[in-house]
Amino acid sequence: MPLRLYDTYSRAVRNFTPRRGRDVSIYICGPTVVAPPHVGQLRCQVSFDVLARWLKYHGCTVTLCRNVTDMEDMILRRALVEKVPWWLIAETNYRSFFAAYELLGCLPPTVEPRATGHITEMIELIEELLRRRHAYVVDGDVYFSVASFPEYGRLSRRRAEHMRAAAEPGRGKRHPCDFALWKRAKPGEPYWRTPWGDGRPGWHVQCSVMARKYLGREFDIHAGGAPLIFPHHENEIAQSRAAGDRFARYWLHGGTVTRGGEKIHKSVDSPFSLSRILTEVRPIELRYYLAMSHYRSDLEFSWTALRDAAAAFRRIEGFVLRASRRLPHAAPAAAVPEAFAAAMDNDLNVPRALAVVWAAVSEGNRALAAGDEAALEDAYVRLRAMLGVLGLDPLGEPWAARRARDSRLEQTAHALADLVTRLAESARARGDDALADRLLARVREAMDGVRPARAEAERPCSLVAG
Repeated sequence: MPLRLYDTYSRAVRNFTPRRGRDVSIYICGPTVVAPPHVGQLRCQVSFDVLARWLKYHGCTVTLCRNVTDMEDMILRRALVEKVPWWLIAETNYRSFFAAYELLGCLPPTVEPRATGHITEMIELIEELLRRRHAYVVDGDVYFSVASFPEYGRLSRRRAEHMRAAAEPGRGKRHPCDFALWKRAKPGEPYWRTPWGDGRPGWHVQCSVMARKYLGREFDIHAGGAPLIFPHHENEIAQSRAAGDRFARYWLHGGTVTRGGEKIHKSVDSPFSLSRILTEVRPIELRYYLAMSHYRSDLEFSWTALRDAAAAFRRIEGFVLRASRRLPHAAPAAAVPEAFAAAMDNDLNVPRALAVVWAAVSEGNRALAAGDEAALEDAYVRLRAMLGVLGLDPLGEPWAARRARDSRLEQTAHALADLVTRLAESARARGDDALADRLLARVREAMDGVRPARAEAERPCSLVAG
């Protein structure tokens, strides 16, 4: 079965055929680095990391470009409020996103360009649009003329009145939906010099330029969250195709993460930030939670559902660890089961693929109980092959290295706790109860954040559905 993906532009599931053999080019809209990452932004990146892994399983070479928007109105506004340089806001939050992707086991992109490193190319694209009469200048601002591009609105399928209602205000615009390619400099803002005046680029032109530079005038897949369909991706299509680029051949969009039916938004102190969530679950458990639903569906965030998903994953992990001790030299299978492959080829149907994962866990647990080593190995190697595709193999990277590191740290912590406890016992034997109490209190305080051995992960699996 060929890989089939839902293309937002055509509103259909299409067979995926790369432009050039097995070389696949993907552009993913990365973060606007105005605040630390929240669970909604991370879900999108995990979903498309699974896509990249599945393409690599198919033998494809993936060139993945994920941009960083480090010049945008929200960044400038926050810098003004906090009275710090705009670049400090951008750099601090970029590092948070980089660490978050790494923590969740996302493969690194081939290239991760920043908008501020491509201003020259943005000016060149705007000049090209001006020459082709798809853009116009108004007192230092440059706008794209949507009337010059008859296909405008095809991606989002929005009615004209809805697009006008969502349009940004602007000085001297010919049409309410015309969007800014370049913004005239305001006092105190960063600016670059251009033939039409000092200023900075608009948001939409940034992605068109970086996609063209690193992937060419035509590439395979443009991916991002569903909220970006309009206006961001609609505007990217208009300006790139108006400049003569064919641009993306497939458009993939991930569903949003909601809370109480409302989309989770960027904020500095979000209760759904990665740092907050990792006080409840481990990174690999969060990855399982974010990957377990279909990438196009919306996900209503729930702390209960998150904890349930973490407990479920620990049952998968527990079987893998028990089987690995019985089969220390068994490697993951070279191929995943046909049912798993069929699910993944059907628009990355991870929920159906996970049903195959859970079937293998159940078979493996029965084989363990029966002492059937041949059946155990068969289930174990199939399971690890599937988990590897999903980036969830506890014995694969980066999880194996972290497990070894965390184990060493926990062993050291417990050894130090034992030593201090013995010192407290000696102090009490000498009659120094006050010192003993202080030492034991410090031990309890220090060990409060150290995870105990996970007996939960060692129990036989009782969950049999994905």
